[in-house]
Amino acid sequence: MSIPEELKYTPDHEWVRTETDGTATVGITDFAQSELGDIVFIDINTVGQTIAQGEIFGSVEAVKTVSDLFIPLTAEIVEVNQAVNDSPELVNDDPYGKGWMVKIKLADPAQMDALLSAGAYKELIGH
Repeated sequence: MSIPEELKYTPDHEWVRTETDGTATVGITDFAQSELGDIVFIDINTVGQTIAQGEIFGSVEAVKTVSDLFIPLTAEIVEVNQAVNDSPELVNDDPYGKGWMVKIKLADPAQMDALLSAGAYKELIGH
């Protein structure tokens, strides 16, 4: 199971990578995609909206369940990964790369401090 050290994590199994341009990229963790199983549909209709930390910004549908996606930080959704709309299996194949979900513009970068480190996330999931 992959848990990259450079990312931040949430208890809801999302990851966040800050970018140099003041945005961040968000996706679901390797653990989350493995628990969900084969992902067949991604539903994110929130581009241009500002979503409060912990609110739902979309959903992931797998063969056995539908799971909400929770925004890890208060932010504006500036881009949705069109590749996962067309090929949702990218989330299973490459959750930290080609399988990212959204790019966001942070409202309060200080919220990053409350996210989990890779070590804390490993403890949360028992790895």
